Amino acid sequence: MRGMRHGPAVRRRKLGEELRRLRLDAGLTSGEAAGLVGWHQSKVSRIETGASGVATADVTRLLDAYGVAEPRLRALLEALAGAADGGGSGWWHAYRGVIPPQYRDFISLESQARTVRTLETSVVPGLLQTPEYARAVTQSALDGLPTTTVDSLVEVRLTRQEVLRADPPLEFSAVLDEAVLRRQVGGPGVMRAQLRKLVEWGALPHVRLQVLPFTMGGYIGLSGPFVIFSFPNISDLDVVVLDHLTSSLYLERNDDLDAYSAAFRAMQEHALSTDDSLELIAGISDGA
Repeated sequence: MRGMRHGPAVRRRKLGEELRRLRLDAGLTSGEAAGLVGWHQSKVSRIETGASGVATADVTRLLDAYGVAEPRLRALLEALAGAADGGGSGWWHAYRGVIPPQYRDFISLESQARTVRTLETSVVPGLLQTPEYARAVTQSALDGLPTTTVDSLVEVRLTRQEVLRADPPLEFSAVLDEAVLRRQVGGPGVMRAQLRKLVEWGALPHVRLQVLPFTMGGYIGLSGPFVIFSFPNISDLDVVVLDHLTSSLYLERNDDLDAYSAAFRAMQEHALSTDDSLELIAGISDGA
């Protein structure tokens, strides 16, 4: 389907487009840019079209050649080079033997995003899970894994939560189907602790939780969960991620982004307010 690609390919194309824009802003032809960094012109062209990957060090050389000094922009593009190459040198790189490239790419995007908006219809978002809940979800979704592998996957999930404690922290908005709160993942004790943790997360100024109650009936998000990543400085790098059992699909056309952003806004409008949502979560936890 056009507009649907695996993550690394999306990163390469989008990174290439941004590097081309910066080259043009610097008033350089692709041949002139290649000469500045000692490459053949065809290498610059392949990078800009996304036909080939680019190492983080090469992105740094191009940014230097183009006179790009803004720190956040440089950090984002250098990180995207790592994502496009399937994981880069971030902390998640140490888990490359445990987590697949698509998941490493997802984590890399998450680590560089300014905001994340997500709809969840069955489980608590990974960034908000307790260790016990994360373990129960992992064991259920990937039955038969060795204990050491489960331990590593839970560790990855918990380490991801550091983006919510960073300075500045990730701005995180989630719309949760009430089924997320009612499903007894891990049993009553695990679920009770998870719901109480949700209330704690929801009290933070950069975390916004809203619940779509059962009484609402059908809604636009019933077709499945999704995540929208938005990045600082470059809105054209925004991307929607759709999770499947064995892979993730990335939507990056403007039409797709507009449609999912509009759907998320509509669900926020129809969901309970943040205060009412946290009150509902607390009430369910008391009865769990």
